[in-house]
Amino acid sequence: MSQERLVQELKKEEDLQRGLKNRHIQLIAIGGAIGTGLFLGAGKSIHLAGPSIMLNYALIGVMLFFMMRALGEMLIYSPTSGSFTHFAESFIGPWAGFITGWTYWFCWIVTGMAEITAVGLYVKYWFPSIPQWLTALAAVLVLLLINMSAVKAFGEIEFWFALIKIITIIALIGIGIVLIVMGYESHGTQASLSNLINHGGFFPNGSSGFVLAFQMALFAFAGVELVGVTAGEAQDPDKTLPSAINNIPARILLFYIGSLIVLMSIYPWDKIDPDTSPFVSVFKLIGIPAASGIINFVVLTSAMSSCNSGLFSTGRMLYTLANEGKAPKKLGLLNKKQVPAPALIVSTFFLSFGVLLNYLLPEEVFTLVTSIATICFIWVWGIILVAHLRFRKLKPEDAKKSAFKMPLSPVINWIVLAFFAFVIVVLGFAADTRIALFITPVWFVILIIAYMITKRNTEKSVR
Repeated sequence: MSQERLVQELKKEEDLQRGLKNRHIQLIAIGGAIGTGLFLGAGKSIHLAGPSIMLNYALIGVMLFFMMRALGEMLIYSPTSGSFTHFAESFIGPWAGFITGWTYWFCWIVTGMAEITAVGLYVKYWFPSIPQWLTALAAVLVLLLINMSAVKAFGEIEFWFALIKIITIIALIGIGIVLIVMGYESHGTQASLSNLINHGGFFPNGSSGFVLAFQMALFAFAGVELVGVTAGEAQDPDKTLPSAINNIPARILLFYIGSLIVLMSIYPWDKIDPDTSPFVSVFKLIGIPAASGIINFVVLTSAMSSCNSGLFSTGRMLYTLANEGKAPKKLGLLNKKQVPAPALIVSTFFLSFGVLLNYLLPEEVFTLVTSIATICFIWVWGIILVAHLRFRKLKPEDAKKSAFKMPLSPVINWIVLAFFAFVIVVLGFAADTRIALFITPVWFVILIIAYMITKRNTEKSVR
C-alpha cells in the first residue's frame, strides 16, 4: 500500500468513534489474555501434561509477548483499527492483507463458536435440562445487542466482564494459599505444594503429554492481540498500548501460572475432570459447593466476555475489509452511533452456525473449533512477525526513531515463527485435533481463489 493510500485509510478510521479510554484498553488487554481456553480448556491441558502444563503456558506467554512487542512497535507507527490488514498489505503485499484480514475475521467467528459452546456447558451446571444449543443462541443475540450500541458501551461491558475475571482469580489464589498453608483436607486429599510432584512427578505423562498440551494451551491466549484492533478507537494509543503490552508477562505469571499452582496444589491433577472447568471442579470437590457456583458464574461471564470481544473484532475487521475494497461496500457503513452495524449483523449470522454445531455435535464441537481457531490465530500472529521484519527493512528511519522497539529482533522473530510451526505439527499427533489440519487448508484455498478473482476484477475496472 502506498503512503497516500495509507493516509486515506487512516482518514476513514476517523469515522469510528475513539471512545475507548485507558481503563478500557487495559482491561480489554487482560480480558483478551484470560478466556475459555484457561477456564474450560485447562481441564484437558492438565489431563495431558499434569503439573508441567505451567511450563506450556510460560513458554507460550514468552513467545506471544515478543509477538505483541512487534505489533506494538508497528501500532505506535500507525495506530489503526484492523491493524493486521494494514501492516500485512503495507509491508508484505496486497495478498497478505486480504488473506490476513479475512482469516482474522474467521478466527473470531470460530472462537466465538467455542465460547458460546462454553456458555451452554456452564449453564448446564445449574439447568441440566436446558438444551446446549438454546443457551448458545440466547448468548449470540444478547451480545449482538451489546455490540450494536456505541463503542463506549462495549468498552464498559468488557471492562466489567474483565474485572470480574481478575477479582475472581486473585480471590481464588488467595483462598488457595490459605488452604495450602492450613493443609486443608477433603475427600482423602490434603492441600499441599507437594501435590505438584507426588502424583507421577512434574511430567507424569512424559514428553508426549507435555507436547500434546500445547494446542489447548495456545488457544487459551487467543485474543491477546485484541489490543491491536482497539487501537483505532483508543483515545491515547501512544500511552495506553505500550502499557497494556508490557504488562502481559506479569498477567501471565499471576493469572495462568499462579492459578494453576493453586488448583493443582489443592486437588491433585489426576483427579481433575478434563471435560469440565477445573476451577469449578476443584471447589466442588473440596466441599465448597457455594464457591463452585460462584466460580461457574465467573467462567460463564468469561466466555461471554471473550465472545463479546470476538464479535467486536469481526465487526471492525469486516468494516476495514469493506473500506479497502476486499468485502462488499455495504459492510463499510456505520450507524448513527458510529458502529459498523451491517458488518456486525453479518458476523453474527455466521457465528450462529455455532448454534447448529452445538445441536449436531454437542460433545465434539469445543475441541474441533478450538483446533481450527488455533491454526488461524497462528497465521495472524505469524504475519504480524513477518510484517514487523519487513517494517524494519522498508522503514529503517521510522523504526530507528521508535520509542517502543521490539527487543532481540530480528532473531526472536524467527524463533517465535519456528515455535508456531512446531505447534501446528503437534496438532497432527492427536486424533481429535488432527481433523483441523484437513479442514483449515480449505479455508485458505477459498481465500486464494477469492483474492485472485478480486484482483482480476480490480484490474478490469482500472482499464
